Parts: sequence; C-alpha cells; structure tokens
Amino acid sequence: MTITPILLCGGSGTRLWPLSRKSYPKQFTDILGEDSLFQASAKRFSGDGFAEPLIVTGDSFRFIVTEQLDACDIAPASVMIEPDGRNTAPAAIAAALTVAATDPDRLMLLVPSDHAVTDPDKFREAVLAAVPAASEGRIVTFGIAPTRPETGFGWLEAGAETHPGVHVLERFIEKPDKQTAQELLADHKHLWNAGVFLSTAATMIEAFRAHAPDVFEPVEQAVAAARMDLGFTRIDPEAWAAVPDISIDYAVMEKADNVSVVRFDGHWSDLGSWEAVWQETGKDDNGNALSDNATAFNCEHSLLRSESDEIELVGIGLKNMVAVAMRDAVMVADMSDSQNVKKAVATLKERGAKQAQQFPVDHRPWGWFETLILSDRFQVKRIHVHPGAALSLQSHVHRSEHWIVVAGTARVTVDDKVQLLSENQSIYIPLGAVHRMENPGKVPMVLIEVQTGTYLGEDDIIRYEDVYARN
Repeated sequence: MTITPILLCGGSGTRLWPLSRKSYPKQFTDILGEDSLFQASAKRFSGDGFAEPLIVTGDSFRFIVTEQLDACDIAPASVMIEPDGRNTAPAAIAAALTVAATDPDRLMLLVPSDHAVTDPDKFREAVLAAVPAASEGRIVTFGIAPTRPETGFGWLEAGAETHPGVHVLERFIEKPDKQTAQELLADHKHLWNAGVFLSTAATMIEAFRAHAPDVFEPVEQAVAAARMDLGFTRIDPEAWAAVPDISIDYAVMEKADNVSVVRFDGHWSDLGSWEAVWQETGKDDNGNALSDNATAFNCEHSLLRSESDEIELVGIGLKNMVAVAMRDAVMVADMSDSQNVKKAVATLKERGAKQAQQFPVDHRPWGWFETLILSDRFQVKRIHVHPGAALSLQSHVHRSEHWIVVAGTARVTVDDKVQLLSENQSIYIPLGAVHRMENPGKVPMVLIEVQTGTYLGEDDIIRYEDVYARN
C-alpha cells in the first residue's frame, strides 16, 4: 500500500538561535550537511512505497519549500499554507482531510521535518513494519530506543506485541526529571517519543471527531473554504482563527485507545538544542565540534561554529561550552544550559532586537538579499536573483536606488525604458520611478544596491505587478 508523507515545516525553531530564527527556521538550514533537514526528511520518505509528499507550512516559507524540493527533484502533491501556526494537531487533521478527499483509506505518515536520522533505510523499514496495523485501523507512532536518560523528550511505554514489531502503546510519559529518566532508561519497554504517526486518513479523522471536536470542526471548515493561489492551497484564515493551539499528543493520542508503537533502534535526534547538535557533529580528539573558521585552543567537549566566512571564532580554555557566531549575532552558553536559548530569544524579542526573529539573509520567492551596511539615510544590499526570476514592478515613496551588476545579466525596467545590464554596468532609479529587475539568464544574477532616502524600511513599496501574487 502506498503511503503519503505529511511533512510539517511551519515551526519557528528558536532553540537553535541564532542560526535558526522565525524568518528562516532550522528545518531549512543545512546544519548537518549539504541537504537541509527538510530536504533530508523529504528524501527519507520518497521512492518505492511512498507517494509525493503533502507539505503543511506557513506563508513565509512557501517558496523556500518549493525551491528546496525542486533542488532534490521531489514534486509535492500539495503545499498547504496555514494562516498561522497552531501546533501539530490542526496541521495533522488538515492534512488528513485533504488526503481523505481523494482516498479515505490512503495511509498517511505524519512527520516533523526538522529531525536527523542517520540511517534512513532502517527508519523506512520501521514505517513499513507498521503498515499492517495501520491498515487495520490503528494509529501507529514510533518510539526511539533511548541511549541516555533524556529529560528533554517525552517518553512512551510499549505493551504487548500485536503484529510483528508492533506493540500496544500503554501510555505517554511527560518529560521526566533526571531520576525518573534513569528509571525509564533501565526498562526496555520505554522509548523516546519521536512525534511520527502512521494511520489511514479515515482513522485519523475519526480520532479527531471522537476526541478533539473543538479542533476538528473549525479545521474542517477552514479546509473546505481553502483556495488555490499560484499552486498553493491557502487554508481559510477566518475559520482558522477559531482553531485552538494544541499538539496532536494532547488533542488525540493520549485519549485514543487504538494507538500502537513501533520501536526504532537506529540513530535519531530531534536537534532540539545546541547540545544535540554537538552530539551529532564530528569531533576532534578533545571532543570539540568545530566548523570552518573556528579554532579551539585547550578546549574540551565544546561546540564552536562560525556561520560567516568573515568571522574567525577562537575558543581558548573552554570546557562544555557552546559558541555560535553569525554576522549579526553571537551566542555563548554552557552546554548544559543550552535548552534555555528559547528564553533568551524571548528576552531579545521583548527588547525589540530584530536579531530575535529576522535572519540576516532575507529569502524571497525570486532569491535573497542581505544588508551589508545600514546607516542614517543610506543602505547597501547584496541581491541574488535566481535564473528566470523577477522582482515585482514597484516604486518607492521615500528612497532612490543605484544598482550595480556584479554577476550575470539583469533586465531592468525604469518607467517606460527596458534595458539589459551586464557585469560592471550600473543604473540609477530615481525616487518614485516605476521599476523592476529580472534575471533573463541561465545563471544567478547578483547586484549591489545602494539606497538613499529619508526612510529605508522594506514596507516602503508600492507593487503594480507581481508574478508571486504578494500583496
């Protein structure tokens, strides 16, 4: 039977700040290798036995999702846009309703897209082992064989075996204290909760109807009123506003009596803290995990990451420390205290620090830009435009711009004039002029933009035409 993967990728990922931020969370970063965590998740559940994935994400990430899937040659069955994040339960039932519209008996695999699995084939085997039970009306979750007394995860207790490798789930266990975690680790039947679920769409719908009608009913209305927009499915925001913020565990799984569990003995991590990243990263003889542009002297069991070629990060005499440097922010913490990064981000947000949520590189449907210099009345940006992409036809009320092409070719519109600019050529955009830049070539186009004016905010923009249908 074919399984439809449901990839959840709308989370903000603040626990790995400053690399992961609301505007560009950890699932889209290449934190452990060339692929992003989202891409690795999509690849993990593709090929024989799996249909095209259904994606549930936020509006800000819709083009990042399609771009990253295209880069690994995976075409999504659908990309659903949540008006705003409401945790995993609403996303799960929205996906189930969508799958059931074409085949209520289709198996669906609900998967967070920000986990690391170093043995994907083994995890696929665990999923396939759960198919007979799920086909018979069970909701099957997956428990990770624990390797340490982890207090940052919820746990599961497996009961009697009902199918080969499939056990009745006796109970969910909240994140334990250290002593309780030690006791759980000593008992083979206790597992980490991976938050992955396999069931038919009909089984998931019936579970929500029975145990979480307050979630099911407004989500059903929101999905029924969804509209298509540039190939994306936009869930209706008015109905969605009544949806509660709740996880699938609390809404359904802890109440249902048809939940089973499959044990996974391979390596898995939710990458929920910088300590978890340290555990997953290659280390030197002293237990230090170092990125490029990071150097350790007399350091032990520490994580040093520089995310910029322009920043050399040097640690001296550190022990059990985390240091992460980016161009606009630096985070230093004791390894054992890295779970509190989320609280630090909340403090930054209260202070109004833009670094709390905004990534230094701003990703857009057509490419990305980064601010190189920002001062009173002028700003310098580097702008990267994908082949064949185009910015909106627009004008500004408070600023003029000067563009210098440094790579590729730009097609530039300024009022009624259209011209091609190649490397080292430039053009001036007067205040109020209607203008657009496009990349007509087969390679990325890069230009330097110098803005001058009384106000330089991104909201100083009037759009006349936009191929990406942004307001």
